[in-house]
Amino acid sequence: MFMKIAFYTLGCKVNQYETEAIKEQFIKRGHTVVEETEKADCYVINTCTVTNLADRKSRQFIRRADRLSPGAVIAVTGCYSQIMPDDLWDMPEVDVVTGTGNKQKLIDMVEAAYAERKRIREVLSYDDLREYTDRGIILSMEGRTRAYIKIQEGCDRFCAYCLIPYARGRARSRDPEEIVEEARVLIDRGFKEIVLTGINTALYGTEPGFASRYSVSEEGIESIIKMISEIPGNFRLRLSSLEPTVVNAGYVERLLKYPKLCPHLHLSIQSGSDRILKAMNRRYTRDEYLDIVRVLKAHDPGYGITTDIIVGFPGETDEDFRDSLDMVNEAGFLKVHVFKYSKRKGTKAEAMKDQVGGEVKNLRSDELQEAGEKAAAEFFEREKGRARVVLFEEITADGLLTGYTENYIKTYVPVPAEEDAEKRLNGFFRVRLDEAFRDGMKASLI
Repeated sequence: MFMKIAFYTLGCKVNQYETEAIKEQFIKRGHTVVEETEKADCYVINTCTVTNLADRKSRQFIRRADRLSPGAVIAVTGCYSQIMPDDLWDMPEVDVVTGTGNKQKLIDMVEAAYAERKRIREVLSYDDLREYTDRGIILSMEGRTRAYIKIQEGCDRFCAYCLIPYARGRARSRDPEEIVEEARVLIDRGFKEIVLTGINTALYGTEPGFASRYSVSEEGIESIIKMISEIPGNFRLRLSSLEPTVVNAGYVERLLKYPKLCPHLHLSIQSGSDRILKAMNRRYTRDEYLDIVRVLKAHDPGYGITTDIIVGFPGETDEDFRDSLDMVNEAGFLKVHVFKYSKRKGTKAEAMKDQVGGEVKNLRSDELQEAGEKAAAEFFEREKGRARVVLFEEITADGLLTGYTENYIKTYVPVPAEEDAEKRLNGFFRVRLDEAFRDGMKASLI
């Protein structure tokens, strides 16, 4: 009873990692993985529920898969199915619904649904999402150069706009020895960049008793950064994000002593207004955020800081929005991801007064996008002429080697026509950054 399985993943890096882990389970049992656009015996949809749009995309793919391969088993997992399993169970196309806490059992559910032609629904309650249950290590990722390692699950910050704590449960950390072993395996298999990811990576190791249970001396995420940094090999380490709701400038400064850790950080601000930050339950101020930025920039003036900003949060005035625009200019971001506030049922913000209209959100989103693009252009201008190290990942259609610098600039490098560019893939090379180009910078080999 071998099947052709297709996967479709929405949302964050954690979902991408979990899809890879599920995929490898199916391969070990003899099933074949095919592209999401192909006819398959089963489609596994790993969902996101950060916005209403993410929910809609999940439903759209479910219907598309059913049209592509009528009669195929359609299995839905992830945050949307954890929060709103009834929505998915009511769709006649769906055969399996499970949430975020029992993805390890998904393969058994799918095989049973396929063999017995029955529907299966198994979603753990929020109170059951207490322990870190993912086990085993992944052996590869779709890319050949960068691998993600999930180190943490859950979040207990409860920002006013966010459903994710309800979808993922309480914060809990993965066994550090298991993380280090996974990193060793991936480095031995040739991956040159290890990216640590989680639902709220800054919460890693913060549970009561964690340090004594695993005999670590460093606080929080620093413990796992130190352990992976000590693995022999030519690789670099990157954090997918840190939350300023958890870490402050002093803590971030301690992380700068690890040379394998890339000078790049995704540090979500969400708003530049102290009033809106408080309403969001973000637990820091504008100035405290900028203190972190100053520490990073003092370490490396070209430290790449990317961020998320929400526009149109309930009660956001023109003055509050101006504070967000000012923050973009003051922080010198490399990249700004702009999100229009999306009302999510069950969050505190859903019931807030002064909901902002769609037209205003659209105007503010466009203006903030423009400010973010200007900030990126200024960042590239400041980096012009500097030497950086690029990990080459692919060759573009027009023959340019491309990859990311340590501070996360997408870099395009021409190579001599007589040279075999493929030989440089998955290698570190020093380059001089020359000029802004496409979504990054053009550079020359040094």
